[in-house]
Amino acid sequence: MLKIQKVGIIVKRDSAEALIIAAEFKAWFTQQGIKAVQDCITPDLDLLIILGGDGTLLHVAAAAARHEIPVLGINLGSLGFLTEIAVTDRQAALEVVLAGEVAIEQRMMFKARIDGAAGTTECRYALNDVVISRGAIDRLVHLSTWADNHFVASYKADGLIFSTPTGSTAYNLSAGGPIVHPGLASILVTPICPFMLESRPLLLPADLCLTTRLTGQATGVQVIVDGQPAWNMGKEDRLEMRVAEKKLLLVCSPWEGYFDILRNKLNWGGRTEQVAEVKGGKTLS
Repeated sequence: MLKIQKVGIIVKRDSAEALIIAAEFKAWFTQQGIKAVQDCITPDLDLLIILGGDGTLLHVAAAAARHEIPVLGINLGSLGFLTEIAVTDRQAALEVVLAGEVAIEQRMMFKARIDGAAGTTECRYALNDVVISRGAIDRLVHLSTWADNHFVASYKADGLIFSTPTGSTAYNLSAGGPIVHPGLASILVTPICPFMLESRPLLLPADLCLTTRLTGQATGVQVIVDGQPAWNMGKEDRLEMRVAEKKLLLVCSPWEGYFDILRNKLNWGGRTEQVAEVKGGKTLS
């Protein structure tokens, strides 16, 4: 049950529609006796509303997780795997949230850093993925990866994706990785366009610390965290990555489950109306 006294509203950058809806929300919350603030995240927030797409949510996920603020996404983007609520359902969703009739999922996040000749960087946090990318260089990247100091594999590829289950439907899926339910605590390792066909995606336990180093040409290689360039990676550097202590609290759609979203937004396994007759079947005892 959410006890809401103060709400934060994050607005998609350069979106006139988001600004209009934000003003609408602030007026509505004021009528309910709830304080609403815009484009700031403070520890005293009881709910954070995202007006935008998944990119807008990814931008604030680390701060929301750090303060353990539940996040509700109103989709003003195109796909909306994380911002699950359609903009036309926004008012109904707010009423359901205030009535306390929602489920909140805990979404695993990564924390990553570079340790190298120049020292150790501050950690960056990812809800979707941490990617080692060859950048603009016209050659394969040679990488070696360890899990808790145990050698895992060497890769010759365009790069390497470390994905959370939440991010399994993002870059990982485009690179041929599997879809993983967000309730499964795991780390996906997926090579990007590997040179060797036996370099397959790998699913690992979530309690491992992964370390990756360059073993060949190092010029131009980047580490990208949730779609944002984070560091350049050199021959003396190693990327260290593990699951973060705090999880993102994601308010689920009251009307659609995870598999509904996969079907309706990816056309995965047939659209919902094509499988509706399966509902009501017997379950195993």
